[in-house]
Amino acid sequence: MKLRVFRASRMAEAMADVRAALGPDAVILGSRRVTGGVEVTAAQDPDLPALPVGGALGEPFGEPILIPPPAQPLPERPRPAPAGVARHNLPPGLAAALDGPGDLASRLAGRLAFGPLPAGAPRPLLLAGPPGAGKTLSCAKLAARLLWAGTPPLIVTTDQARAGATAQIAAYTRLMGLMLALAETPVALDRTRAHATPGQPVLIDTEGCDPFAPDQARALLALVRAVEAEVVLVLPAGLDPAEAADLARGFKLLGARHLLPTRLDQARRLGGVLAAAEAAGLILSDAGTGPGVVEGLTALTPDWLAGRLQAGSPMAAAA
Repeated sequence: MKLRVFRASRMAEAMADVRAALGPDAVILGSRRVTGGVEVTAAQDPDLPALPVGGALGEPFGEPILIPPPAQPLPERPRPAPAGVARHNLPPGLAAALDGPGDLASRLAGRLAFGPLPAGAPRPLLLAGPPGAGKTLSCAKLAARLLWAGTPPLIVTTDQARAGATAQIAAYTRLMGLMLALAETPVALDRTRAHATPGQPVLIDTEGCDPFAPDQARALLALVRAVEAEVVLVLPAGLDPAEAADLARGFKLLGARHLLPTRLDQARRLGGVLAAAEAAGLILSDAGTGPGVVEGLTALTPDWLAGRLQAGSPMAAAA
């Protein structure tokens, strides 16, 4: 073993000297601060372990350490997650039902509810959900769909709590040439209907809500009742299934009938989406599948969802 001591004003210079003299396989046995710089002890023996570096001026940075071999074999590398439905972390009962006989699309149709969202008239469509779920973007996507179908909607926002919320929805409505109304209270929300033409769809974007916080739940329920709105729960994919199911049940009590999951282009596991739909009996209608306003919304059907569940990566079914 070739052992040498190197001194330099900086550690970087000392390490450069070590590599130049002993090569890239040199092992640092010790280092310390000395007057005028650092001192590094190195050896040309790749079987010796490297040491940690640290310590105050004049103190050794570390002492040689011998690492014994492990007493037992090291654990095996984790195996890749199973392909198909098993990888989605489904609740046990739902997983057993979807693994039954028949094709997956048929099993999904027999276990969950699917159906289109109401057109938004005569009852307004109110988007509710936890903070950050994607309600504002989903509202813009639904507005673009209605606009392209020849029925431009009236957009209403009640979100005055989140910074920049009004500016965000206003940017979308400005680009689409749609009217935007602001309503902070149930009374103001009810009055916005006077701005809608007969038969015009109305989409309502709300602030994030914790359905288990009494004040927030009462505030959302007051908005729903003020205009007899059809409530759509907007929930991001990728949530823990138990958490998603609890949220769905909470919003179900506040009037939610439809589920619009978002971020299906990013989430690798959809157990939370299916758990929420099953736990609260919500209708799977549409899903957010991209950031685009015009092309970022996909109608959920048993066939589409079966392909997405069986795909090995997000959005492979849509390719």
